Parts: sequence; C-alpha cells; structure tokens
Amino acid sequence: MNRSFDCKDEELPVVCRFGAISLERDLNDFTAYSPMLDATHLATFKTRIEVVQELILPKSETVELKVITGRIYQTLDDLISPINHLEGYLKLAGNQVPISSADFGLVQLRKSVRGRDVENVLKQLHTVGENINRYKTALMAKGLTESLIAKFTEVSKPLAADKERKYTLASNRAAIVQNNRGLLNELGDQLAEICKVGKILYGQTDQAKLKDYTFAQMMKQVKRSAQATDPKAEPPVKS
Repeated sequence: MNRSFDCKDEELPVVCRFGAISLERDLNDFTAYSPMLDATHLATFKTRIEVVQELILPKSETVELKVITGRIYQTLDDLISPINHLEGYLKLAGNQVPISSADFGLVQLRKSVRGRDVENVLKQLHTVGENINRYKTALMAKGLTESLIAKFTEVSKPLAADKERKYTLASNRAAIVQNNRGLLNELGDQLAEICKVGKILYGQTDQAKLKDYTFAQMMKQVKRSAQATDPKAEPPVKS
C-alpha cells in the first residue's frame, strides 16, 4: 500500500500535532461550518496521532536507539586520540614505515569517525590493523604500545554489534509500519481534510491562519521544531 501523504513516516505525527493545535484553537469555526468537525472529530484525530507515533517508533525502541547511538558516538570519539598518537609514531618512524598516513588508513579513518560513518570506520579499522601488524616492530621502537594497538583491534566487534542492532530495529520497524500503512494513511487523510476546510474558512479572510492549514508551511514548522529541539545535534550515524 502506498502512502497518501507527502512527508516521511516519522514526520507525519509531528505535522499532525501542529494541525491538531490549530484545529483545537479554531474548533468553533470548524464546527459551525460542518457539525462533523466537532470535538469528537478532534479527539479522534489526537488519538490517531498517538497510535501512529507509537507504531512508527515505540517509546521502548526510542530509548534503546538513543542508548545505542550514544554508545556509538562515544566509541567513535574515543578513537580520535589513538589515531593522532599512532599518526605521530608513523611520522617518527620516517622511512622505516614507507607509506603515508593516508595509505596507512588513518586519514580516512579520522574523516569517517568525524562523519559518523560506521561502515567506513569498520573498513578503515581493518586496513589500519593490517598496517599495524606489518610495521609493528618499527612503530613499537618509536613508542607504540600494545594498549594503544588494542584501541584499534578491539573496537570493531562492539561497534559492528551496535550497528547491526540499529539496523535490526529499523528494519523490523519499517516492516511493521508498512504492514500498517492504512493507519498512517487514515491519519494523513484526516489531516488533509482539516487543511482543506481550513483553506475554505481562512483563504480569503485570515492569511496567518491560512498558513496553519497549508501543508508546506506546516512542514516548515516541523523542520524548525526539529532544529530547535537539538540545534547542535550530531550528524546522523551512517550504517
């Protein structure tokens, strides 16, 4: 079943909440226009919003994803110092290690860590690990320790496990949402109906309220709301 609304699944309950706020404010005007658009209609709309929100991302999964994401970020952040230290030993080794930091894998690893690109971090950790083994003697002569080596060799397994868990949660949830697409479409259709009546009521009389029932304007509010919630949000984890 295809979606009947023009936004991401996770954005639907958010934009509908904005619609519910406007409808509640203007409920007398809506009910006067049509008795079917009464308090019961508003209550049904609010209930559907909560049902869809829980369907898209249940509170339990939201908490788990937050914990996993935080752990991934910390794991990645903890790699920056070891990368810098290893790069320093590589420079001290000079011609004894006849490859650049980029060829060693450190430049791309650092870039991937900062970009939260877990897939490429895992790939580059493999490259770095191989080069550490290849040039271990020369690097240890300059100060490289087993504990620093472990920072690169022991991080892949837990990082991959967290990545896999996030994928599993997202994949399972996507399947559940798709199987319940009708519920999302019903909510989207109800929002579209509310917007249609809002345009009839305020299209020629109240431009400010008209914006509250114009989907494109409502989606701008959704985007602004997301940015205001966490203006310094980290870049998303790339799987």
